[in-house]
Amino acid sequence: MIERGLSATEAMWPAIDLAFGWVHRAAHFLGQVDRGPAAVRNQLSGLLGAVMRHRGSVGALGPAVEHFVKVSRSYWGGLFACYDTPGLPRTNNDLEHAFGSHRYHERRASGRKGASSALVLRGSVRLVAALATRQREVRVAELSSADRGAWRRLRAELEQRRQRRVERRRFRRDPHSYLRALEDKLRQSRLPA
Repeated sequence: MIERGLSATEAMWPAIDLAFGWVHRAAHFLGQVDRGPAAVRNQLSGLLGAVMRHRGSVGALGPAVEHFVKVSRSYWGGLFACYDTPGLPRTNNDLEHAFGSHRYHERRASGRKGASSALVLRGSVRLVAALATRQREVRVAELSSADRGAWRRLRAELEQRRQRRVERRRFRRDPHSYLRALEDKLRQSRLPA
């Protein structure tokens, strides 16, 4: 059975081998963490150009190769961020692991299966704080030297989000009385002082 399958697909193997070599070489270029982002970018750009020039040599795999190049170019703007920023996870799997561990600990602490409303409202702060404290210990001196103005603006933004959520809940609970209260506020604002 295996021999029959191999003999039936024998003509496809050279094209598959060539296309796999291109993808493998792209993975090798992207895996060179010690090289600078410009060098990796140049190598990958050259490879993608060569792949597009020689895509006819892979026969029926030509559309798949074109799709690989198209997707690689669509991610081009963010593809090299891990080389520019030290400590940034290189793959989606690494990022998912970081966020997944936060989700796991939140579920364990709260017993909830879904994300809590606090994470939705304050995720930009809570998640960054959780990830930062896993990287290294934060000292009191660092926290005390924080920009108080920026801290107050962030707190005000978080409070605005919370207030909007409260308003949506009030509207869903009783839309008629919510709209009536808004109309009353509008009328009062038009009255002379």
